[in-house]
Amino acid sequence: MSMSIFLEAVAVLIVMATLLGLVPRNEWWFRDCDFPRLQLIALGSGALLIWVVLWHQGTSLPGGKWACALMVGLLCALIFQLSRVLPYSRLWPVQVLQAKTPQPDRTLSLFVSNVLTPNPHKDRLILQIRQYQPDMVITLETDQEWEQALSVLHDDYPYRVAVPLDNLYGMHLYSKLPLINPQILFRLSEDIPSIHTGVRLRCGKVIQLYAVHPKPPSPTEALDSTQRDAELLMVAKEVARHDETTIVAGDLNDVAWSHTTRLFQKISGLLDPRIGRHFMNTFHADYWFLRWSLDHIFHSTDFSLVRMERVPHIGSDHFPVYTELHFDPVLEAVQEAPEATADDRAEAEERIEEGEEQAAQEATEEAKAEARHKP
Repeated sequence: MSMSIFLEAVAVLIVMATLLGLVPRNEWWFRDCDFPRLQLIALGSGALLIWVVLWHQGTSLPGGKWACALMVGLLCALIFQLSRVLPYSRLWPVQVLQAKTPQPDRTLSLFVSNVLTPNPHKDRLILQIRQYQPDMVITLETDQEWEQALSVLHDDYPYRVAVPLDNLYGMHLYSKLPLINPQILFRLSEDIPSIHTGVRLRCGKVIQLYAVHPKPPSPTEALDSTQRDAELLMVAKEVARHDETTIVAGDLNDVAWSHTTRLFQKISGLLDPRIGRHFMNTFHADYWFLRWSLDHIFHSTDFSLVRMERVPHIGSDHFPVYTELHFDPVLEAVQEAPEATADDRAEAEERIEEGEEQAAQEATEEAKAEARHKP
């Protein structure tokens, strides 16, 4: 393959991936184009640089107007991709202020880890938790075996919610702080749980915590993002309706820079502490060149950030995330919450309705299938 053919192939790939990501469809092959923006930027920038160097050296590359049009298209695609990821870098203003003098009784530390159910290195997670000593731990993909292994933490974490499942969607919550009316919810599927609970901080303030882990759009999981998007927007709508001090955390199976995640922020009014700081790419832990941000923590405007970091590898395909937030109600008048337009709210309602309809249809089909197999 000649250099010109290679450069043109790269340009076509990146332009097509960018255009497919703009298509308002839920099928996985459209929505997964939201994920590798950093990889597309790196690949496209390299191709564009090679093209410019060859052109500057006077090298004659075939293709004529077609090749020039491709390079212009590639440049436009790169500008668009950069516009999506730059907010998650130091080149952007922070969305969440840094805590100046955090007070221990107003500080909440949270450790979130998608453990990968078959991961045998349970001792690594336990070691990390004991090292960081978080106030709360959310584990995802935890089954009965993981629950048994993590029982060594019970003395340190007397408040717990357990949903052990062997379908890669088990979930556990461990807390040093009292939990108020904890609930296990199955919003759209009997197989996909989430946790909603009040948490009493040491200062006495009760906040709301949502732990979520919807299905990803992929050929091996959900063929489209309909129910994932609907579940996230249902949580966003609930957060907005109650208008309380809130944290939403978990593996959202969506990247920070997607349209759905930005819509989630607008509907919920929650802030993202990564904006203006770093990407916090947590998946895939084993392949540095294929990483994006799947594990998230969003919070209301009355929190500032003390510390947020990606925790070292524990043998899972996800890195854990450790975050410390400081409750400071005066920040509500300082930090600006994302705002939803009428069109945003209409879109959210439409997506929630689509998700509910799809879930109802799947439940009906499963019930019919069970009935057919009964003797």
